[in-house]
Amino acid sequence: MAKTVTARAEFTDFRALVPDLETKVRALANAAVEAGLDKELIELVKLRVSQVNGCAFCVQFHVNQAEGLGVRADKLHQLAVWREAQVYSPRERVALAFAEALTLLPQGVSDELYAEASAEFDAKELAYLASAIAGINVWNRFGVMYRWTPPAAKTK
Repeated sequence: MAKTVTARAEFTDFRALVPDLETKVRALANAAVEAGLDKELIELVKLRVSQVNGCAFCVQFHVNQAEGLGVRADKLHQLAVWREAQVYSPRERVALAFAEALTLLPQGVSDELYAEASAEFDAKELAYLASAIAGINVWNRFGVMYRWTPPAAKTK
């Protein structure tokens, strides 16, 4: 006989439950921007990773964040098919490929992708980009586990 699923903690409950953990994960996820990487690029990466991981909360959260930064609507709408879309710069494309490779670990980061990423990002930037990818993957795991209710879409 299947067990009934109990109520799961919303994001605000999670923050109250483990404020130290929330602070540490937030610090990891935000280190790239604090180190000087482009905020719009990082939001695209976080949004794409959240799409791959199926975290509805994080998808809507990062759509809201990206819109607040002025990320073009076509970049947000075409992100799920970024390989076929022509709206992304070479730097954005390699960041998105790198994000997917670090999220879908069995595929890993090929030597070719690492070389492409190293051509667009210096060693320090690449390490910070990886920290942003790691951070959003952590958030996605919590969001999926708790089935956090997505925040409201920001209206224009």
